[in-house]
Amino acid sequence: MNRTTLTLTSPKNFKFRSLLYSHGWSDLEPFKVRDDDKELRTAVSVSPTKHALVMISERGSKIRLTVDSKAPLNKCEQEIVKKSVGSMFRFNDSLDEFYSLCRKEKHLQWIPKIDGGRMLRSATVFEDIVKMICTTNCSWSLTKIIVNHLTTKLGTHISDGVYSFPSPKTIASQTERWMRKETSSGYRAPYLLEFAERVATKKLSIEHLRTEKMTTDELYNYLRSIKGVGHYAAGNLLKLLGHYDYLSVDSWIRAKFSEIHKNGRKVSDATIEKHYTHYGKWRGLVCWMDMTKEWHKT
Repeated sequence: MNRTTLTLTSPKNFKFRSLLYSHGWSDLEPFKVRDDDKELRTAVSVSPTKHALVMISERGSKIRLTVDSKAPLNKCEQEIVKKSVGSMFRFNDSLDEFYSLCRKEKHLQWIPKIDGGRMLRSATVFEDIVKMICTTNCSWSLTKIIVNHLTTKLGTHISDGVYSFPSPKTIASQTERWMRKETSSGYRAPYLLEFAERVATKKLSIEHLRTEKMTTDELYNYLRSIKGVGHYAAGNLLKLLGHYDYLSVDSWIRAKFSEIHKNGRKVSDATIEKHYTHYGKWRGLVCWMDMTKEWHKT
């Protein structure tokens, strides 16, 4: 293994642990939290045939990347790794307006105090969409199983226990029967195969979605055009693209909202939506932080 050490400068209002537990992505391969929340391990593909294990840790205002690869990384490949981690960590996102809103309401003032609100992304939009499809209509434990199987059975082995996330071409080359049996993806299998095939053959362009200026409605409709991406999945993907207009209410949100705000009494989705309406374009992020406060040990 060849080892390279790289450094990134953290933006203001950034806290490593708050990012790690922003949502469930750090619990899905190839991500793995290690060393008592002090390190995040993941895989980055610097080319279709070259992959690297990246161990990410915080050092004051700096983020240290310890990168292991089978062949040395050239300067261009090192920049790809840095850019990929910066995108995963949302370094270019400004939450100043969101924090200003939170500071005005006592029950939200804890969020800017922990620099919360940045939601961890995968290395690519493709990986985020595949994972989001794998969260629909199933338990979190099953989601972890599906993503683990996809990664370890179709990804490229990098080092002991570490695999890259599979490419669109690799997923698209599988049969539905194999996908159902070997990844436990069930009814999602044909959706994953069709999506991967469209991306692999360039019939569908998605990586530009992180940088292209689109309205929330335009992005939502674009995502909904992908089979397997329903209202819930599209709303959550919007958050990973910097749009927080949708709450994406599911069974977990319903139960958690009921517990926090209604003493366990069940309420309608309309009631939940109404509760956060006055937060405008930030309502989806306010709702999510409200529901996950206990994750941040505040």
